[in-house]
Amino acid sequence: MTASDKSKMEISQSILERVPKEAEITRIEFEGAALAVYTKKPEVLVAQSYVIADIVNLIRKRIVVRSDPSVRLAEKDTERVIKEVVPQEAQISGISFDPSLGEVIIEAEKPGLVIGKNGVILQEIVKQSRWRPRILRSPPIPSRIIAHMRHYLHTESKERERILRTVGERIFRPTVYGVGDVRLSALGGFQQVGRSAVLVQTRESQVLLDCGINPGSSEPLSIFPRLDAPQFDLSTLDAVIVTHSHLDHCGFLPFLFKYGYDGPVYCTAPTSNLMTLLQLDYLDVASKQGTTPPYDQRDVRETALHTIPLRYGAVTDIAPDVRATLHNAGHILGSSVVHLHIGEGLHNIVYTGDYKYGKTMLLEPAVTEFPRVETIITESTYGAPQDVMQSRVEVEEKLTVTINSTLEGGGKVLIPVPAVGRAQEIMLVIDGYMRRGLMKEAPVFVEGMISEATAVHTAYPEYLAREVRNSILHDGINPFQSDYFTIVEHPSAREEIVDGGPCIIMATSGMLEGGPVIDYFGRLASDDRNKVIFVCYQIEGTRGRKVQKGIAETSVISNEGKFEVIKSSMDVETIPGFSGHSDRRQIINYVRRLMPKPERIIVCHGERTKSHNLAGFFRRRYDIEAIVPGVLETVKLR
Repeated sequence: MTASDKSKMEISQSILERVPKEAEITRIEFEGAALAVYTKKPEVLVAQSYVIADIVNLIRKRIVVRSDPSVRLAEKDTERVIKEVVPQEAQISGISFDPSLGEVIIEAEKPGLVIGKNGVILQEIVKQSRWRPRILRSPPIPSRIIAHMRHYLHTESKERERILRTVGERIFRPTVYGVGDVRLSALGGFQQVGRSAVLVQTRESQVLLDCGINPGSSEPLSIFPRLDAPQFDLSTLDAVIVTHSHLDHCGFLPFLFKYGYDGPVYCTAPTSNLMTLLQLDYLDVASKQGTTPPYDQRDVRETALHTIPLRYGAVTDIAPDVRATLHNAGHILGSSVVHLHIGEGLHNIVYTGDYKYGKTMLLEPAVTEFPRVETIITESTYGAPQDVMQSRVEVEEKLTVTINSTLEGGGKVLIPVPAVGRAQEIMLVIDGYMRRGLMKEAPVFVEGMISEATAVHTAYPEYLAREVRNSILHDGINPFQSDYFTIVEHPSAREEIVDGGPCIIMATSGMLEGGPVIDYFGRLASDDRNKVIFVCYQIEGTRGRKVQKGIAETSVISNEGKFEVIKSSMDVETIPGFSGHSDRRQIINYVRRLMPKPERIIVCHGERTKSHNLAGFFRRRYDIEAIVPGVLETVKLR
């Protein structure tokens, strides 16, 4: 018998001694970071929830109650039960199943009516079907990617069960070396923007924070993280945590599964959906451009199957000596600041990923309070002294003036945007200013993955800023479905849009690296009445950065796969205040207000001079250790 089996037997015995016999426990399994208690009568433990709460306090491990598969009602019969038990006024819009978790997911316009007073309807569903209900509000805009991922998890439920058990056994394995050293290795995204990857190692565990690509490079040694480093061993990797869904933080993740990684990926639920969406789009763009990507769709699906969504604030065991907690980063939907608690208070790391320490129309500002912090790893995208953005009101007014002048001059406005985050922020601004009569009314054409990414936003309103959330949930007004917006369903509509009158075009990608924006750029470039407005950071080496610098000629590969040179006469405007990154003042304020105060600052995700300048400021002003490792460097934290 292994030490892991012995530990499991001891825990199981503690649970069995305290659970009522009538619950009929059939087995107890490690499943991810939790202990799953399978029972033939889950309604007994649902009604006596205090029993499980007492056991959790005793063994200090999370417990979930699942019905034994043998007693679950057939899925079709369960749907019938739900429709009989739940009042029609609840307006159920969808019912789906996750057999690996024994959950039935019920989407309804009025979730409260599905739950019932004091949870009475939920208890009745459990009693009659033995499935565990998960209630969601019906999203205003249906999302194809969410539906596809649920269907995939349903069809692969047996494999998902195996993955969760394997992950659980690895998390709760007995330690060998004990608590001790903590090291950080920079595998990408240090003294540069792109290919973020940070390896955190203890004596017992290895955790990878982000695994991205550099869209501004074509050289393998600089486009991908340095997973060839001797510090990195895929076979001993315990977990990957993804801070958000932009490709410079998750674009290389499926590569790990291509080469045998079988462990978990942790992120928020919105990040899981958006990450899959953007990885699939990355493959599509690569195919159209005739390049060979480092992985395929099968690897993306494998990544999704291994992804375990976490809620903000949920403390989760991810390795024998590491607990992770995700907090709002304010960058894009579901973006996270990661808090790692190593050992029993040995060392605490805060990894910001990309963050915005300022409220926007779309999101609340990044979280600054943590239980303990010794080391903070902060981005420095806008870390130079000159990187001070105008207030959000000022940049909104600047955008409005720029758009108005272009439209009044008979021109068209092209706004390249990432599908996730900036697109939705700009949509909120345009809708709000047009409704108030401050921006000239004109058609707003939205193309690319923006509409699908927006659907994911509406599926997770609890992650949005309070005003938008309340507008969707309580007022029944969805600003993303404004009458000003027209979704471009097919590329054939582009010619009519370009030949038509003044308008606003929002299209992906945000750095002119591919997607429908390239076609619009080529069609609009020759008319000097038109204007391209950049509202997000342009990584060095990208086509967007070259256009931003005023380079009039740029080469592209058309949708037909032909090489073309575009000569642009368009005016170019950059409005950086819409960035989802913190500017220099916000970075400094974030670190200054971080509670508790850190002992060490590590600066990453910024051009070399910006990172060093910011670190130097922290050393001089706060007399604190502040360092800027280079890629392949390892820093001993403890």
